[in-house]
Amino acid sequence: MVDTTVAHLPEEILSQVFAAITDTRTRNSLSLVCRSFFRLERKTRVSLTLRGNARDLYRIPTSFAHVTNLDVSLLSPWGHALFCSPATADSPSLAQRLRNAFPRVTSLTVYVRDPQTLHLLLHSHWPELRDVRLVRWHQRPPDLQPGSDFAALFSRCRSITSLDLSSFYHWPEDLPPVLAANAAAAISLRRLNLLTTFTEGFKSNQIESITSSCPNLEHLLVACTFDPRCIGFVGDETLLAIASNCPKLSLLHMADTSSFSNRREEEGGEDASVSRATLLALFSGLPLLEELVLDVCKNVSESSFAFEMLSSKCPNLKVVKLGHFQGICLAIGSRLDGIALCHGLQSLSVICCGDLDDMGLIEIGRGCSRLVRFEIQGCKLVTEKGLKTMTCLLRRTLIDVKVASCVNLDAAATLRALEPIRDRIERLHLDCVWKESDNLGHSFLNFDLNASAELNESELMECFGGEEYGEDTSRRKRQRCEYGFEDDDSFVHSNGNSSGNDNGYSCNSWESLHYLSLWIKVGDLLTQLPAAGLEDCPNLEEIRIKMEGDCRGQPKPAVSEFGLSILTCYPQLSKMQLDCGDTRGYVYTAPSGQMDLSLWERFFLNGIGSLSLNELHYWPPQDEDVNQRSLSLPAAGLLQECYTLRKLFIHGTTHEHFMNFFLKIPNLRDVQLREDYYPAPENDMSTEMRVGSCSRFEDALNRRIICD
Repeated sequence: MVDTTVAHLPEEILSQVFAAITDTRTRNSLSLVCRSFFRLERKTRVSLTLRGNARDLYRIPTSFAHVTNLDVSLLSPWGHALFCSPATADSPSLAQRLRNAFPRVTSLTVYVRDPQTLHLLLHSHWPELRDVRLVRWHQRPPDLQPGSDFAALFSRCRSITSLDLSSFYHWPEDLPPVLAANAAAAISLRRLNLLTTFTEGFKSNQIESITSSCPNLEHLLVACTFDPRCIGFVGDETLLAIASNCPKLSLLHMADTSSFSNRREEEGGEDASVSRATLLALFSGLPLLEELVLDVCKNVSESSFAFEMLSSKCPNLKVVKLGHFQGICLAIGSRLDGIALCHGLQSLSVICCGDLDDMGLIEIGRGCSRLVRFEIQGCKLVTEKGLKTMTCLLRRTLIDVKVASCVNLDAAATLRALEPIRDRIERLHLDCVWKESDNLGHSFLNFDLNASAELNESELMECFGGEEYGEDTSRRKRQRCEYGFEDDDSFVHSNGNSSGNDNGYSCNSWESLHYLSLWIKVGDLLTQLPAAGLEDCPNLEEIRIKMEGDCRGQPKPAVSEFGLSILTCYPQLSKMQLDCGDTRGYVYTAPSGQMDLSLWERFFLNGIGSLSLNELHYWPPQDEDVNQRSLSLPAAGLLQECYTLRKLFIHGTTHEHFMNFFLKIPNLRDVQLREDYYPAPENDMSTEMRVGSCSRFEDALNRRIICD
């Protein structure tokens, strides 16, 4: 009797199985089983990111002929022109070899240091190329002619449908004339991402010109300014032009450039030049809208009525993000109003809404019962009670929550407010703001969510602190609470009836949480995180820590480490992003009595070797005065202790001999320096990593024998 194995399955079935596998290492392992598996894996692989050194492009494998999504933006040395190596003297033939190796490419991502790269790549264009993403963190070459960056792209790819310039440094005035001069290519565009963080954004006349040239746009993302004090600000006229020029939009994302600065304090009280009538006309003119982002960074008042119309004007709306809109949900009386009437929303982000309070959150929870993701930032009136009640109402659907810069919601209060969905939440962001425990906010609106009896004013006043809410509550007649939760939901029952748990919930574990994002101020410690309520996360796989602040003037820490070793309590943690890019200090000799950045890096990274990480992204702190983000000697030594690492990406620069420390990590397979911050250094110092330095290190890395 012949044994039957999976290899005996028909090729059609195996192809479907292989196509469903997305993990790169798993696919690589499958391709090594046998020749038939190798052919099937190559046939079903549609996405590929090329790594390695650009000098070795002549070694491009020819077995990936079915790849449609190709990324060549991460070749080493990172940020250099694709065909800049001395070994690539015959650049045109090398570009042709690249096209021949991947003949079916429909989506291309490439680092374009200068226009010559696109000229070579697109000399004989890919016939099916539709989606292009350009990357450049270095400054635009000053001697370029206007529009040179895009001339080859639009003249040779007339059927392009998607263009992403969000990570491409360019001058905004370069794009509109090129689009106007290439009408056929502009008309074919369906998706355009201009959400660049490098410039002051696109001016109103440029946005109007772009939308006029691209009438078939379905996705438009653009960075601009809504400040009326600035020349070319976006106001009523521009918003009306967008609705008139591009009526097929299903995604509209407009963000003020100041929203990219990671500024956590609320902007001033200036008003944007956006009226309620314009919002109504915008929504009426875009009936196919599914995703709306308006982050204006200037106050837009009395917007409740406009958002009441949003649901009826845009019935397919699923994602909304609003920045600095006031009155989005007034919560007056029992009738739902404002954004709470958008019953089909699956994602809602509210930033700096000064009048959104607990009652507004409850109205949103009642009206937007399908929310999967909720973000709240800079809302000063929201407390633990309101957020906890909202999570109760959305217990069935809510799995992704971000809470930031809310003065009444420190870390412990936020985690207590999320108790109703503790066993379901999958992604979480919170601020590591530690405060002393108090008795406020330990309970939420304590009424039976299945009951139909009407709440009276005295009950609400007691829940929200008596006189503080007395005046508002006297004019708000509360709604009936007919939410229809099933009897087995733990939060329906009273807080005292759970089996041994004083919080009234049957689960103390964050068992579904697999991604955690944290913000923490320089000088604070991470050691209080488990005690705040995150001690049990058995399936947490990835964590991102954003550290922000000015080290200059900070006293020397009283302890030796920031607290990374505390993360050993998460057994499945394998990926980390440690972002100190917005941490500022002295990269060279610090004044007397202060620590330079090398000592701060020692403090930040102490204990990282105790974690079992497979992948690490690290952004070194910076010295703004010299525009330098460089890995120090103590940091290199501590990173060397991460013996389980397979991938290490340093978003900055360092010295060649520091990089050699990483050769002692036994299974390290992929290392790269990425200066992906603006402006990226044009010419590194002689003692820092250059083209030759990167090549020598990569050669040494590739010579090692890795067991698996």
